[in-house]
Amino acid sequence: MFVPDFVHFVSYGLWAQRLRTGLTVLGIAVGIAAVVLLTSIGEGIHRYVLAEFTQFGTNLIAVNPGRATTHGATIGVFGSVRPLSLEDAMALRRAPTVVAVVPLVQGNAQVETEKRRRRTMVYGVGPDFPRVMSFRPILGRFLPQEDARYARAFAVLGSKLKQELFADANPLGQRIRIAGSRFRVIGVMESKGQILGFDIDDAVYIPAAKALEMFNREGLIEIDVLYRPGTPVAEAAGAIKRILKERHGRVDFTVTTQEQMLDVLGSVLNVLTFAVGALGAISLLVGGVGILTIMTIAVNERTHEIGLLRALGAPRSQILTLFLGEAVVLAALGGVAGLVLGAGGAQLLHWLLPAMPVFTPWHYALLAEALAAFIGLAAGLLPAQRAARLDPVEALRTE
Repeated sequence: MFVPDFVHFVSYGLWAQRLRTGLTVLGIAVGIAAVVLLTSIGEGIHRYVLAEFTQFGTNLIAVNPGRATTHGATIGVFGSVRPLSLEDAMALRRAPTVVAVVPLVQGNAQVETEKRRRRTMVYGVGPDFPRVMSFRPILGRFLPQEDARYARAFAVLGSKLKQELFADANPLGQRIRIAGSRFRVIGVMESKGQILGFDIDDAVYIPAAKALEMFNREGLIEIDVLYRPGTPVAEAAGAIKRILKERHGRVDFTVTTQEQMLDVLGSVLNVLTFAVGALGAISLLVGGVGILTIMTIAVNERTHEIGLLRALGAPRSQILTLFLGEAVVLAALGGVAGLVLGAGGAQLLHWLLPAMPVFTPWHYALLAEALAAFIGLAAGLLPAQRAARLDPVEALRTE
């Protein structure tokens, strides 16, 4: 059989039962669309979270009190000989690979002006905070470079907090009270929005030493270290560990590189994307069952046609190829329709919900299309083999 005859036979078989063909294609299309739409949402969330996580830069190392694991059990801060201190942060600043260091204390307190008050987040940080976090003041300046242990009572407002407390007035030089203590406003930070659910614009930044006193903390909750670009991360992390081990007498802290954070986060998000794609793939299996059913019915209805082809000399392999061709064409048409529906649905969802991060990973889409064709091939195999094995004489008698 020539290729034009093959194409004519397959297209005629599908066109003769247009409704049945359309419903089968729809079943596959729904499965492909579900895969594309769900993976688009999963990949969009993946990219959004990674972008949020890396907007402060990628050459950061976080130091937290307590060993992450001891003898196989997580013990956190309870494994610490002593908490991280401002002196520890000052010692890390002297490391040759370190560019900047930020001690961090976090709490929640009421911030008051003469006319307004608001309860918000209070971050105790150091003067290197803008450099480490790529977060600049747009008005005034940030906390000055001075001995962290004897820092003055200065405060820098997040952009949202400034608007809530002072509206359009200039806050520079104004006095505010934070948890009952007086501070002078010396700057306002640029707007950053929410970072992984935390609104860092609705916050006030004060010296870490003042925050330790305010919240009655013994030590820092974290020290963020910015190391020199181009420095191997293992070298930077090793220098930090050596300095703190010398000061503490043993390793009672946890050093986490941003690469480790991103690896863990990426693994979790990859599992999420795969999981939502797998949910959509269930619909593809349902579509495959539909092709199996339709092709079985087609063989039963076209038994006389098969007998005539066999009587005219068509070999069994040709009959098998014809019916497999119909099954693959059904699946491929459904796959193309599903790609259009899925990608279009993802864009429509993003248009209706702009806050929803959506990104269509085309490698997943092409994989779904290939899977659809494979399902069509697998689902059509049994009916095609049955058609190829029909006895021509018995097939002609069914008319």
